Amino acid sequence: MKRAVLAAAGVAALALLPCALGNEYYVNLSSQVLIAAIFAMSLNILVGYGGLVSLGHAAYLGVGAYATAWVALRFGLGPFASGAVALGVTTLMAAAYGVLALRASGLGFLMITLALGQILWGLAYRWVSVTGGDNGLSGLVRPRPFGIDLTDARPFYYFTLVVFVAAFALIALFVRSPFGASLQGARDQPRRMTALGFHVWMIRWIAFVVSGFWGAVAGVLYVYYNNFISPHALSLTQSAEVLLMVIAGGPATLLGPLVGAALVVLVKDVASAYVERWTLLLGVIFVAIVLFLPDGLVPGVRRLWVDRIARRAP
Repeated sequence: MKRAVLAAAGVAALALLPCALGNEYYVNLSSQVLIAAIFAMSLNILVGYGGLVSLGHAAYLGVGAYATAWVALRFGLGPFASGAVALGVTTLMAAAYGVLALRASGLGFLMITLALGQILWGLAYRWVSVTGGDNGLSGLVRPRPFGIDLTDARPFYYFTLVVFVAAFALIALFVRSPFGASLQGARDQPRRMTALGFHVWMIRWIAFVVSGFWGAVAGVLYVYYNNFISPHALSLTQSAEVLLMVIAGGPATLLGPLVGAALVVLVKDVASAYVERWTLLLGVIFVAIVLFLPDGLVPGVRRLWVDRIARRAP
């Protein structure tokens, strides 16, 4: 009951956020945070709950975005049909990539995901007839669900918020389900899980595919927010940023990716206007989090709060 009340309060606060911000720039920035949070939540399934650190997760955002743009521009499909095709294509790609990447674990898994991500990044630059190369793809039109025009900042924010709430709820159900428990068991004690009769590889593969699907959802939102997609969406920088969001916010937590996404997006888009070397600032913040809150911001603040209450208790 308490969690439901807190969740409802959180959704209400996010719904009222555009009214509090007022300025269209900050409303657009809030949409970016929500899209980045969905992207970070998708990676958190692998990193936090599966114990599989990936440096190629931008592949799913980039392919989802490119597939949406290419299908819409080439075949003239509507936004929702293009998005559905993109989700299907990207999920199938994640299934194939999972077969390759899960041949290894630890550092080997990290390097395979990095290599696969860089292959796609190179293709985006070189396959000009499909991706547009350096120029990217542009000319998309935002969806019009139930005839609602999403061109302005506020309507698109609320559309993104609906998708974010759905993603948050479904990912929460996924990680708190018996399958989510088996995924965490495979993370902590893979040999014991195998001895108990669990198929550890299959558990990780399913988590890999689900993670890729939600990364593609973020990609569809990303391309409709920008109405443009370029090879940068597939770059190593993009994969590193989303990994930083997960680690900074707190892996294996539901709120951690949202907090981490807000931190990175705000430093990147707001602090950079005042601090020329904003990447240095982001690095200093990350080092401070690792040193003083090694579990991430959400678990660390929660632990400090519990310790404070314990000290005050008689």
